[in-house]
Amino acid sequence: MRSTYLVTYDISSPRRLQKVYKCMCGFGSHIQFSVFLCDLTPKDKIRMVKQLADLIEKKQDQVLLIHLGPANEKTPNRIDSIGRPYIPTGSTYVV
Repeated sequence: MRSTYLVTYDISSPRRLQKVYKCMCGFGSHIQFSVFLCDLTPKDKIRMVKQLADLIEKKQDQVLLIHLGPANEKTPNRIDSIGRPYIPTGSTYVV
């Protein structure tokens, strides 16, 4: 069963930041700077966490995974926006 995660990161090195961004593009939708929305199976999550752990400097960088619930419970209120509206891309990513 897929779950939806909001993944955010704070990476101190521009080079590592680019690598983390490229990694995350394979797992979800880029919705803001350093923020991705990902629908992941448990296996996908494990693979993503391992790839990210290999890319970051653990004493300087931080990645947060925020569980938003089962992916099949999509509701229009899952993401609220102030300012420009958030428009989902509708893209599906398979790694």
